[in-house]
Amino acid sequence: MNDTEAHEVFLGLGSNLGDKRENLLIALRLLDGMEGMEMGEVSSVYEAEPWGVLDQPGFLNMVALAHTSRDPRGTLEACREVEKEMGRVRERKWGPRIIDVDILLYDDIELEEDDLVIPHPRMLEREFVLVPLLELRPEMSLPGAGRLSGYRGPHKDDKAKKAFKFGKEEWHG
Repeated sequence: MNDTEAHEVFLGLGSNLGDKRENLLIALRLLDGMEGMEMGEVSSVYEAEPWGVLDQPGFLNMVALAHTSRDPRGTLEACREVEKEMGRVRERKWGPRIIDVDILLYDDIELEEDDLVIPHPRMLEREFVLVPLLELRPEMSLPGAGRLSGYRGPHKDDKAKKAFKFGKEEWHG
């Protein structure tokens, strides 16, 4: 992939079923191996309580920076392909999942379609997204929100706790 066609995409990854650590690792490997996708930096992995539906196991969450030649719709298709390949079943909104891969940001675009909204519409409400995102880009700003480092969303009590960090050699083949 050459630099003229590479778009910068921040992806949120989460898992709360099975071997959560391994699930994140597999998702990173699958994404990194897809045509038009190249994984760059990854944040530390954070433990977080469930959000939305509380009667389920806790999550491991992280943010990954990808460079892609895919457009936003193609990037969404890549995320869904990984989820499908790993056996994700969408039984209920915000319910338990083996893997979740969300597009948080795609370059500086704003997009609103039925099944794709960029920036991710609830990212400012989720510490388990903001903390790892700011780990990668401490000076990040969003249109309408300003600098994220000073943002205190309504769910700032999520208490995302740093658990560990993958080495690049673990997921980059």
